[in-house]
Amino acid sequence: MTNHSLGIAALAAATALLAAPAHAQNLPVTPAQRGTATQVAQRGVALSELAPNAPDSYTVKSGDTLWGISGLFLARPWRWPELWGMNLQEIRNPHLIYPGQQLFLHRSGDRATLSLRAPGADGLATVRVSPRVRSTSLADSALPTLSPSAIEPFLTESLVVEENTLQNAPRIVATREQRVMLAKGDRAYARGSVEFPLAPVPGTQPAFRVVRNAVPLKDPVSGEVLGYEAYYLGKALLLQGEGTREITDQDGKTTVEVVPASMDILVSKEDIRVGDRLLPEPPPALTRYVPHAPSGPIDGRVVSIYGSSGISNTNAAQSQVVAINKGTRDGLERGHVLTLLSDGGRLPDSTDPAKAMLKLPDETNGMLMVFRTFERVSYGLILDIQSGVKVGDRLVSPR
Repeated sequence: MTNHSLGIAALAAATALLAAPAHAQNLPVTPAQRGTATQVAQRGVALSELAPNAPDSYTVKSGDTLWGISGLFLARPWRWPELWGMNLQEIRNPHLIYPGQQLFLHRSGDRATLSLRAPGADGLATVRVSPRVRSTSLADSALPTLSPSAIEPFLTESLVVEENTLQNAPRIVATREQRVMLAKGDRAYARGSVEFPLAPVPGTQPAFRVVRNAVPLKDPVSGEVLGYEAYYLGKALLLQGEGTREITDQDGKTTVEVVPASMDILVSKEDIRVGDRLLPEPPPALTRYVPHAPSGPIDGRVVSIYGSSGISNTNAAQSQVVAINKGTRDGLERGHVLTLLSDGGRLPDSTDPAKAMLKLPDETNGMLMVFRTFERVSYGLILDIQSGVKVGDRLVSPR
């Protein structure tokens, strides 16, 4: 491998260490979750664990999610192993539930179980399906945990890097015909550093994320900079690596000219310009998640609201993404569900002549699921809330 190729490989490896998710199998089920399901399968769940309006039966529809169905039957949707464990023999994997299947809730005494069979029915479960031509595999129609549209676009964008990562990253140095802005389909010219010039690995055409303005993510409690969020602009494909050529003038004097790398802009979310930086495209991220509570206590804070351009008074709504000040070093992993709390505020006691200051209790505001983790920062999707979420709001392990 050439020095040029080693340069790109080294940069790609460094970026992957920052961005790569923890390894996980497709359709993951952890031993702890399977153990919980096995235990619950022996006797069902307490009626007090059911949602107040849990239906007696439900037919799975296209567009349903595991989280949504869990919420139909259980008061606490993240406790999906209980839902799955209600009938472990019939529902061996919670991800392998398909549109057309009918779920029946059985109540007996103070316990409840979930089955694919109607009460009093014997024999094999019946799956209702509609006549149609199947153009995709059955596995492709299995229920996702959450709606893919809520997360997948974000997975192509977010990237938390160290302070010097962008400073040392390749940069766009010129455009064809001296254009000021670049868009999809345009040609760009780029250079790497002296130590790591921009050159492809033999036999590949590396893709890069085009980014700008790494914004510091500060812990709202300690003020510590947890990382830098690179602002995503688009995607570019490296066509030809950079190099040099020697030019000899009429006097026989030889000079060396730099020939920048050639790149095509494949995606442009916003206008791209000279000076924007390039980071290697990380491997595709796992898009199936298993909602579950952290094994230990978590007490975190919302660091930023993605896409708010650093505006501190912006409130996040349901289905928006926020960054939090906890990451893999704190034990967070993909699928962890956290409770959002709203600050109860401080005010003087109007009934006290001394006007003592009161700190009202923090109140439960909703739920969030972590779907991407870095060492000191994670991103979560707001699943449901009662009021807007703001920077500084607390997140704790669910009860």
